[in-house]
Amino acid sequence: MQRRWFLGKRAIAALLFCFVLLLYRQACRSQSQTRRPAGEDAFEALLQQHERRYLQHSRNLTRLISQLKAELQRSAVELEEQNQSELEEFLRKQLRRAEIFTGERLPDEFAVLPFETFTLRRVYQLESGLARLPVESLMGQDRRNELNGALEAALHLLNEPQLRDSQQYLPVGRGCFKCNFSLMAGIFRTERDKGTLYDLTFRENSVPDFRRLVFFRPFAPLMKVKEELMDASQILINIIVPLADTVDAFRQFMQHFSDACIRQDGRTHLTVVLFGSEKMHEVKGILDGMSRRMKYRNVTLIRLNEAFSRRRGLDVGARAWKRSNVLLFLCDVNIRFSAEFLNSCRMNTEPGQKVFYPVMFSLYNPEVIYGQHIPSAEDQLVIRKDFGFWKDFDFGTTCQYRSDFINTGGFDVSVKGGATEDVHLYRKFLHSSLMVVRAPSRGLFHVWHPTVCHAHLSSETFKLCLQDKALNQASHSQLGQIIFHQQINNHLHKYKQHNIKS
Repeated sequence: MQRRWFLGKRAIAALLFCFVLLLYRQACRSQSQTRRPAGEDAFEALLQQHERRYLQHSRNLTRLISQLKAELQRSAVELEEQNQSELEEFLRKQLRRAEIFTGERLPDEFAVLPFETFTLRRVYQLESGLARLPVESLMGQDRRNELNGALEAALHLLNEPQLRDSQQYLPVGRGCFKCNFSLMAGIFRTERDKGTLYDLTFRENSVPDFRRLVFFRPFAPLMKVKEELMDASQILINIIVPLADTVDAFRQFMQHFSDACIRQDGRTHLTVVLFGSEKMHEVKGILDGMSRRMKYRNVTLIRLNEAFSRRRGLDVGARAWKRSNVLLFLCDVNIRFSAEFLNSCRMNTEPGQKVFYPVMFSLYNPEVIYGQHIPSAEDQLVIRKDFGFWKDFDFGTTCQYRSDFINTGGFDVSVKGGATEDVHLYRKFLHSSLMVVRAPSRGLFHVWHPTVCHAHLSSETFKLCLQDKALNQASHSQLGQIIFHQQINNHLHKYKQHNIKS
C-alpha cells in the first residue's frame, strides 16, 4: 500500500514536472519568436527619432516659407504704395509749380507764356517767324494725338459721371461712344519744365450752361484738375468804347455790333465815352436808331469835354458802373467781335483769379490785299496769312472784372500815349497774383484804318506808332511785291520777249 502510494506520489510529481517543463518550453518558444536583436531595436529607434526631427524641421520650413511669402507680399504692396505715393507727390509738386490756380509774378509783358486756341479741326497759334501759319489744321500725328487724348478724356468724364470721382488718371484712346457735348472753346499751353495745361469748355445739346474741364499733363498720365458747371447766362459784359470824332467808324461798329452780338448774345451793356460835343447829336442818333430797331436799351452815353484819351475814356467808363461787379470788355471802334468771343471772354475770366488778354487778328489794308475787288466788311473777317496777322504786341483789348480793374489801380495817369498805357496796365496784372490768360481769339478782329502818328508823341510811343502803321499795311511778300514792282514788271517783260524769240 505504501509502495503503491509512494509510486503514485512519484507519478504525480513526474506529471507535474512534465507539465511545468512543457509550459516553460512553450513560454520560451513564444518569447524566442517575438524577440529581436538589440542592435535592430536601437537602429529603428534612431530612425524614428530622425524621422520626427525631419518632420518637425519640414514643418518649421513650411511655416517659414509661408511667413516669407506673406512678408514679401506685404513688402511688394508697401513698395508699390511707396512708389505710387512718391509718384503722386511728384505729380502734385509739378501741379503746384505750374501756373494753374494762381498767377506768377513775371518781369515784363514778354514773359507770359501764351495759350494756343484749338477746335476739333484747327489750331490757332501765334506766329513764330514767317514759316508758321496763324491757323493750321491738325495734320501732325503727335499734335493730333495729344489734343484728341485730352478731348476723349473730357468726353468720357462728361458722358460717364461715375468716372469723375473714381479715377484720377484718365484713359485715352478708347474713342467717343456717346458724344452729347460739343466743344465750344479749347486753349492749351506747354510749360517745358512742368507739363501741358488744357482748358476745355463744352456745351451739352439743348442746354444753355457751359461745362468747363481743366486737365494737366505733367509729362505723365493725364490728371483731372477741375470740373465745374459754369452758368454763363447770368454774366453780363459791359463793353466800353472810347470815341473821338470818328463817327463813320462808330456807325460801322454799331452795324456789326447789332448784327453779330445783339441778335446772338443779349447779355451785354454798351458804354460809349464820347470826347467833345461836336459829334454828340450824330452819335446819339446812331444809338437811338439802334435802340429802336433792335429794342436794345442797355446803352450808356458819357460825354467828356476834353481832348481824346483812350486811357481816360476806358477808365471813366469802367468806374461809371455802380451796380454789381460786372465783366468789362475794353474795346475800340475798329474792333469786330463775335458772340463766340463774348463767351470766351466769360470763360477765361474770374473775379480775383483771372484776367483775359486775347490776341486779335489784325487785318491788312484791303486796298492792297484785294485791289479793286474789295469784299464786304463781314466777308473780310477771315484768318489767313495773306489777310492779316496775330497782333501779339497789342495789349489794349482785354476782358476783366471791374473789381480787378479797380483793385489793381486801373490805368496809370502819369503815362502818356495809348500803347504804353495799355502795357502798364498789363504789367500790373503780371506783377500781381492774378493769372493772365493770353491766347489768340478766332472771333476777334482789328479792321484796318489809316494811322496818324502825331509829332507830339514821346519817342517810344512814336516809334510804336510807326511800327504799327507799317505792320498793318500788308504781309512781307505783298510789301515786297509793291517795293519791287518795277523789277518784277521788267523781268516779266524780258521773259515774254525771250519766249517770243524762242
